[in-house]
Amino acid sequence: MHFDVLTLFPEMFCGPLNESILKRAQENDRISVALHNVRDYATDKHHITDDAPYGGGGGMVMKPEPIFAAVEAALANETDVPVILLSPQGRLFTQAVAAELACYSRILLICGRYEGVDERVRQHLVTDEISIGDYVLTGGELAAMVLIDAVTRLLPGVLGDPGAAVDDSHAQGLLEGPHYTRPAVFRGWKVPEILISGNHAAVARWRREEALRRTFERRPGLLERVELTSQDQEFLARLAGAGSAEDDD
Repeated sequence: MHFDVLTLFPEMFCGPLNESILKRAQENDRISVALHNVRDYATDKHHITDDAPYGGGGGMVMKPEPIFAAVEAALANETDVPVILLSPQGRLFTQAVAAELACYSRILLICGRYEGVDERVRQHLVTDEISIGDYVLTGGELAAMVLIDAVTRLLPGVLGDPGAAVDDSHAQGLLEGPHYTRPAVFRGWKVPEILISGNHAAVARWRREEALRRTFERRPGLLERVELTSQDQEFLARLAGAGSAEDDD
């Protein structure tokens, strides 16, 4: 997959793109990333990319001309490429959205700045707007890094364990349960016996129940969107019953 990123601060991407999984994904030709400095597409002497908003008000607005020029130069008339504006006004980025985007061979990301971008960019250039959460960042660069990382993890051959992305929190609608590694006893705290029992079916069920428990305790709203077996429902009913009994004490 190829990512094009339009930004005023391309240097911000150097660290994340040159470490860990993203670095290996590029070295193994699973992804490529092209950073486009929007200032390079401003035609005035000072390469100005923002201006005061019409109608007054605080802050500055990114000008449409450099953004349009940068997108058109990057895509060179290629069609069917999602042009995504990272914006707090966009649809919420989720694991399902990451999976949706992982189906494309190329994505172009526009990192907003200041008070935002000229509305004509939204109306006539971008095909999608995405927000990584209900809060405001200084710019879209960090959001773009989050999107690139989340989508890259879902591409074939990126992770060492082919099933790792499937088992991640949110991948199947649930939060992940607890994990343990050596030593079996640390400061008197023991690894659950079932994990060293060698009973693979029992371990699988324990992990499922712990994922259900953690989701029930921390993000119960997620359970409304999960396909639950009758065994899952019975376990959740026991959790709910135990919680009610504690409240009555």
